[in-house]
Amino acid sequence: MNNHSRFEEVEHTGDIAIRVWGRDLAGLFANAAYGMACQLGGTDSGDQNIEQLVEMEAYDTETLLVSWLGELLYLSEREESIFADFEMLEITPTRLRALARGRPIGEHKHHIKAVTFSDLEIVRTQAGYETMIVFDV
Repeated sequence: MNNHSRFEEVEHTGDIAIRVWGRDLAGLFANAAYGMACQLGGTDSGDQNIEQLVEMEAYDTETLLVSWLGELLYLSEREESIFADFEMLEITPTRLRALARGRPIGEHKHHIKAVTFSDLEIVRTQAGYETMIVFDV
């Protein structure tokens, strides 16, 4: 699957934004995390030798998505790694359990300070789900 079937970069003043698609919520969340990984420093294949189990709950799907990406951002800073491979073990509109696999980071493409709620709305489409995510840089 190429990047353009997962996400695309969107022009956004002063920040970074991506539009993300997924056939289901698991695909949307995995593709959003992959898109963020691409913004952080790329996803070139190397040994995915770091694994993290991520479990969380939120009161709605948008909050769950921001929390998921925020946790991956925190883990990438703590572990000095990029997480670009995801096994979604369980996902509902308010709960997520996933295994994130990563590798040590080389050079940062962008430093992302935070995942924002700006313009965030998860929309159901004929093909599945779609959303736009804005990152504070």
